[in-house]
Amino acid sequence: MTQAAQQTIDAAELPERGQPLAGGIFVTRYWLNGEERALVLLDDELNGAWGEYGVKIPGADSYSDGEANTRALAEAGSEIAIKALELDAHIPSCLEGQLVMAAKADGLVTLREDRFHWLSTQYSADHAYDLDFEDGWLYDDGKDGERVVRPVRSLPIR
Repeated sequence: MTQAAQQTIDAAELPERGQPLAGGIFVTRYWLNGEERALVLLDDELNGAWGEYGVKIPGADSYSDGEANTRALAEAGSEIAIKALELDAHIPSCLEGQLVMAAKADGLVTLREDRFHWLSTQYSADHAYDLDFEDGWLYDDGKDGERVVRPVRSLPIR
């Protein structure tokens, strides 16, 4: 397990978008479950399958809460989810992935364009969402396919 990451941030201490924060790059402010948060993209890159084709993972269906999805995936044995949590991070949800794409489009972060990136949001028992950071297209693909993950952190703003 890595050293514990920063857990919260004061609004007055937030840097400009695209600047370093909590071991990564500050992407944007957003609201999740009634709480304002800061989204941080890590430099780490993980590779692997989302999960097992044909198996629905309870609790991995949120379009906005990537941390909840990632915890559900880890409990089901997903290696990439476990690795993300070991970084004190999580696999982005559909919403968080789109926010990262917006930061890329604004020139604030650099992402691989040669591979699809897994998101933590499950589409069905057979498929999960992935994102093409070349053009921002959201797809669903077979869970057993190998994809890249760029973990994120979501810090509550005080």
